[in-house]
Amino acid sequence: MTPPRTPPTHPTTAARSKEPKQERAIRSRHNILLAAGRAFAERGYPAVTMHDVADLSGMTKGAVYFHFSSKECLAVAVSAEFADRLPALCDAVARLALPPVASVTELLLRTAAALRDEPLMKAGARLQIERSLIDVELPLPFEDYTALIATWLRGALTAGDLEHSTPPEPLARVLVSAFFGAQLLSWMADDRTDIIERTVEVLHAVVPCTRDPRHISPYLHEASTAREPARTRPRHRAGRPLA
Repeated sequence: MTPPRTPPTHPTTAARSKEPKQERAIRSRHNILLAAGRAFAERGYPAVTMHDVADLSGMTKGAVYFHFSSKECLAVAVSAEFADRLPALCDAVARLALPPVASVTELLLRTAAALRDEPLMKAGARLQIERSLIDVELPLPFEDYTALIATWLRGALTAGDLEHSTPPEPLARVLVSAFFGAQLLSWMADDRTDIIERTVEVLHAVVPCTRDPRHISPYLHEASTAREPARTRPRHRAGRPLA
């Protein structure tokens, strides 16, 4: 007896059947990266093992090795996330179309908040410090970031909004160096809890014309508004009018 023929699978049906598996793979890879980021940020690259990453991600070592063949590969991937996040912050600030000095201020403040709040940013910053301990080349994330700041500073000088004897390119390098030095000291002192305050200090010291960022920064305005408790109207007591 001839067995029944299996109907051919339509390409669209096959693609649909594979899609959830692909999504799971993407989600698994992201979870592994987040776990590695937390581990690298908290313990440092030398102290972290692939077993640690598996435990933190809730996956088996085999699943971790399926996506990343070594700890070095994980370090490169986490550093790439860090390197990609900086241009994303630059793009977000550029879309605000702020004046040049305000753009510089906003970019540094948003970068500071990301370094304080985001595990992959924390890890990426620490891995940059530990480059000499990692047997693989890591991305260099600061060149385009510094170049954009130099462009904004040049625009401010041209518009007369900034008076400074230092040309924009070296001024940008000094500003970025001071900022990332400040975030390092903030991390060492108290896990970056005061990084916004230190960033404001750097801005005032390196770009003296900067107005108080707490008054002009859209990011800080949004953050302070989000922290404000909702106001409740006073309750009316029977027999007594509201004042």
